Amino acid sequence: MTDRVYPSAKPAANGNGAAANPSFPATKAQLYGATRPTYRPQPHHRRRSRRRCCCTFCFWLILILLILLFLLGVAGTVFYLLYRPHRPSFTVTSLKLSYLNLTTSSSTLSSRFDLNVSATNPNKKILFAYDITSISILSGDVDVGDGTIPAFQHGKKNTTLLKASISSSGQALTSDDASRLKANMKSKSGLPLEVKLETKVKAKMGNLKTPKVGIRVFCDGIRVTLPTGKKPATASTKNVKCDVNVRFKIWKWTV
Repeated sequence: MTDRVYPSAKPAANGNGAAANPSFPATKAQLYGATRPTYRPQPHHRRRSRRRCCCTFCFWLILILLILLFLLGVAGTVFYLLYRPHRPSFTVTSLKLSYLNLTTSSSTLSSRFDLNVSATNPNKKILFAYDITSISILSGDVDVGDGTIPAFQHGKKNTTLLKASISSSGQALTSDDASRLKANMKSKSGLPLEVKLETKVKAKMGNLKTPKVGIRVFCDGIRVTLPTGKKPATASTKNVKCDVNVRFKIWKWTV
């Protein structure tokens, strides 16, 4: 007798009448995605704080510098109104040449000058204290004599006559300098000369003293004929013009 085959039972339906979804094991991608933390960018608090600190520092630095400049301007204005400072003036009043000998074969120079310089202090409330002053006499950038003036005090509203002997003994010259000087000595209008003075000076206003500053005086427009005998030749100084320049030293630079 053959066995009967009966159909299997129908799958149970859910409450909505839809068939239940079969359950499968999770894949590796799903497992990795589930365990991987979500990336969230961090706020840039440190970078912003650094920028803010830098801007604050620059602001205060600029503000302090502006305040200092303002105070210096006020102090300078008050100083000017109180003392009315003026720089001293210098004039070459006399220059005599005793001799000027140039040896062509050895390019050596010997000379002697007598120089008088008038220094004027136009200030009513300021006196000047000068260090030793170095003097050079030039002819076309060729040094033909050197000397010094001792240190001195320059009183208020005062004109002081400064005297110096300028000389050169066996000074060696280059061939170019010797040729240039020889050509100047043959000039029909006389030997052109310039006088250069360099020193340091400080100003005094009562108990107040300023630091020493450099001062350079350059006088040109001098001409002198070479002496023919023992009598010194007097230079023409009517067209002399002297420029006074104050020189400040800032660290290694002089301006």
